[in-house]
Parts: sequence; C-alpha cells; structure tokens
Amino acid sequence: MKKVTLLVAAALTTMLLAFKPIETTNWTSDSMHSRVGFSVVHLGISNISGSFNTYEAKLSINKPDFSDAVVEFSGDAGSINTNNEMRDKHLKSPDFFDAEKYPKFNFKSTSFKKNGKDEYTVKGQLTLHGVTKDITLIAKFNGTATNPQSQKQLDGFHVTGTFKRSDFAIGASIPAMMVSDEVNLVTDLELIKN
Repeated sequence: MKKVTLLVAAALTTMLLAFKPIETTNWTSDSMHSRVGFSVVHLGISNISGSFNTYEAKLSINKPDFSDAVVEFSGDAGSINTNNEMRDKHLKSPDFFDAEKYPKFNFKSTSFKKNGKDEYTVKGQLTLHGVTKDITLIAKFNGTATNPQSQKQLDGFHVTGTFKRSDFAIGASIPAMMVSDEVNLVTDLELIKN
C-alpha cells in the first residue's frame, strides 16, 4: 500500500511540475500607426469619410490563434475629424453624437471566431450615444513584426463592419437620403504586445 501511495504521489508531483498555467497575453493599440475610420454616403452620390483622433484598443488572448481573443475599444466622440471644422462641430452637437452628453463610445467583443485564412468574425456590443447594440465586425490579421527600436512585438489588423446610425439614435432628424443610415467602419490597428 505504501508503494502505491508513493507511486501516486510521485506521479502527481511530476504532473504538477509539468503543468504550466495558461498565460494571458495583452496588447494595446499604437495610435501613431493606427486609424479608426468611418464613412457615410452624402446625398446618395458621395462617400464622406472621417476618423476619431482619441481612442484606445486592447486585445487579450490565451491562445496564439486568437480563438479566445477579447477585444475592448473605447474612444472620445468629441475627437471626431472629417477635415471640415464646421461639419465636425455639427457632428459633435446634439443633432448627431451629442459629445458633451455622451463623451465616450465603447465596444467589447463577445466572440472572436476564425472564418478563413487570417480572417475572423468578431461579435460584440457597441455602446454609442447612450445606446448599446450587438454588431458584427470582420478582422483580417495582417501579420506580426518586431519594432526595430523598442524590440516589442507588433500585430496588425484591418477591421471592417457596418451599423445603422438610426439604431443608436444618431442624427435622428437627418433623413437617410441626405446622410446614409448605414455607417461603414474601416479601422487599421497596430497593436503592441505588453
């Protein structure tokens, strides 16, 4: 009986020594090499694009294939930039984003599923203008590099998706024939491994 107990104890010790806890890897966006952009159609004939200057993206993973990735994103509505000061002022007003009342927008993923070579379907909740809705994004993994100065690992993603501004009560008084209800998202993220 003593021999069996010793063998079991030895086997358990070997297993515990071989066991490695799952380590979470965290990444944060490099705003100098990233862009959070969008576009809408004006009067049915022209794409008007813009971006947000102030934002932060975070990615947490346990598996190297990103299958368990969690994405968190937040940005300042008041940092909207369409290269037109008058239009930006209008977009920050209660007619659209009401940036003073709703200064932040947020996204948190609920799933990150591979659907092709280097492509993922990312589902999550977007909170914008005080409203939270489920949206779906497509993330294309562009690859990995090492920053030659900091020697830190970088990952690149190109992210696209659409949502309806009416779902978030943005520009409710502006007809879709003037500014499209559908908003296209186009985001490029360079993420730094922490």
